[in-house]
Amino acid sequence: MIKSIGIFCGSAKGSDTAYVEKAKQVASILTQKNIGIVYGGGNIGLMGVIADETIECNGEIIGVIPTHLLDKELAHENLTQLIEVKDMGERKDEMIALSDAFLILPGGYGTMDEMFEVLSLNQLHLINKPCLVYNINGYFDTLIAFILHAVEQGFVKREHLSFLIVDDSPEALFNKLENFVPEHNLDKWIVELKA
Repeated sequence: MIKSIGIFCGSAKGSDTAYVEKAKQVASILTQKNIGIVYGGGNIGLMGVIADETIECNGEIIGVIPTHLLDKELAHENLTQLIEVKDMGERKDEMIALSDAFLILPGGYGTMDEMFEVLSLNQLHLINKPCLVYNINGYFDTLIAFILHAVEQGFVKREHLSFLIVDDSPEALFNKLENFVPEHNLDKWIVELKA
């Protein structure tokens, strides 16, 4: 059962107002479903939008922020909990540990780094947590095309696509999440490693 979702998204709001509107919608839906949110702890960009809307809807939201961003006064002040970590790598580790699944919204380099970290950990059988990509207005179309190209070229195994759930509807994404079946069995993998 999914109790918490880690959201990776931009520290900017983007050039299309739909990004803000859809981010608010996602926060509202998760709150209605009583699913807690884990995010990067910021008060700007889509991160700030997610936090503001979750708080407005009386939802639970945990922020994880590195010291250097806290020092720049970029932390949101009204979260359920704010966890300070030493750096960006520790932030990812903490968010991954606290989340049962992940939701990717539009963002830049950091968001892509976080998404591929989650996919890599799934591929290596270190976690068993799906990665939902909310493809607002086709934002991720070219990235998904690249991933499919990597599969065609033999650099990503087709079965490792099973952890990547893409849709342009949040309702459809969360329905797919409820029916998610992991591609691998971690216990079996550990036994195979020891053999």
